[in-house]
Amino acid sequence: MAIKYRLIKKSNECEARLGEIQTPHGSFETPVFMAVGTQATVKTLVKEELEAIGSKIILGNTYHLWTQPGDELIARAGGLHKFMNWDRSILTDSGGFQVFSLSSLRDIKEEGVHFRHHKSGAPLFLSPEKAISIQNNLGSDIMMCFDECPPYPSTYEYMKDSVERTLRWAKRCKDANRNPDTQGLFGIVQGGEYLDLRKYCTEELIKMDFDGYSIGGLSVGEPKEIQNKVVEFTAPLLPENKPRYLMGVGSPGMILDAVERGVDMFDCVLPTRIARHGTAMTSSGRVLIKNKQYENDFSKLDQNCHCYTCENYTRAYLRHLFKAGEMLGQRLLSIHNIQFLIDLTANIRKAIAEDRFLEYKVKVYQEYGLNESEKDF
Repeated sequence: MAIKYRLIKKSNECEARLGEIQTPHGSFETPVFMAVGTQATVKTLVKEELEAIGSKIILGNTYHLWTQPGDELIARAGGLHKFMNWDRSILTDSGGFQVFSLSSLRDIKEEGVHFRHHKSGAPLFLSPEKAISIQNNLGSDIMMCFDECPPYPSTYEYMKDSVERTLRWAKRCKDANRNPDTQGLFGIVQGGEYLDLRKYCTEELIKMDFDGYSIGGLSVGEPKEIQNKVVEFTAPLLPENKPRYLMGVGSPGMILDAVERGVDMFDCVLPTRIARHGTAMTSSGRVLIKNKQYENDFSKLDQNCHCYTCENYTRAYLRHLFKAGEMLGQRLLSIHNIQFLIDLTANIRKAIAEDRFLEYKVKVYQEYGLNESEKDF
């Protein structure tokens, strides 16, 4: 297998795990946060900045890279690593989420999905075989199976049919992989909020023996109580010797809650998206830097952070950049927000190693100002 997972330590307090994943382009410890580089770039940042932040693995998006500039062009460039000048690990999603989130006009068939381009409206078709072929051309270290991402809420009957389709597609994805020795493939557990379907889907995917497993169909609008219930039920069912990935999660509360339940890998566009609108994640909570209260604040953005932004610029200067419409502000907050989540997961790993994860979780919740409301989670 192209991907190897080593369990270093399991918490004696909960299901939290400290581990290491080895890929053809390097290894990294888990739990890990992966910055999202949708179109072969983590928005506004260059690779040297990502390396300085400590990113060991980033994401690319199959759908977007297929439609622009095209996976065959990227293959001619030598693969996604060379195309974007990134020599560390890359994970690519299958495009399944974009099919179901960006296009309202879609026709799901057994062979695949007919849908429309999210901008031009041009007809497109994506199947399990096509999704894997695109990812093979991209040359990512970790590929994702093409699955159906059902909306929340969905009826039990719809979800049952969807799970069966996702399992058939997963088998086709594995059969289609041209590079099993150099590109790992993760199966995706679906089933919505229905625990019996989650159990069934997990058991059937394990029989197919994927390199790792993702818990999909969450962070799509469901209450956090349902997300936690599903993760708490599903994660322990997954093999202990394989990575566990919760897709689309990047807020501190969600990461901490999922780590407690046994998840290893996370990704989200959240840190760069909110940065572009002037919001920073800090050790004392979110900061909307455009607020007038920071006009004469010459302190660093986060007293506990040593990123490039915090070491070189003040809150007053960052506020000025956003008020003036200067894109440097977006870059500097993006650097800081990704650093914040990289540091959070590093501190989580240290806490697991020292058997004090739950204590650390309480500390972050208190200092960040997290509570039971959706907006703070």
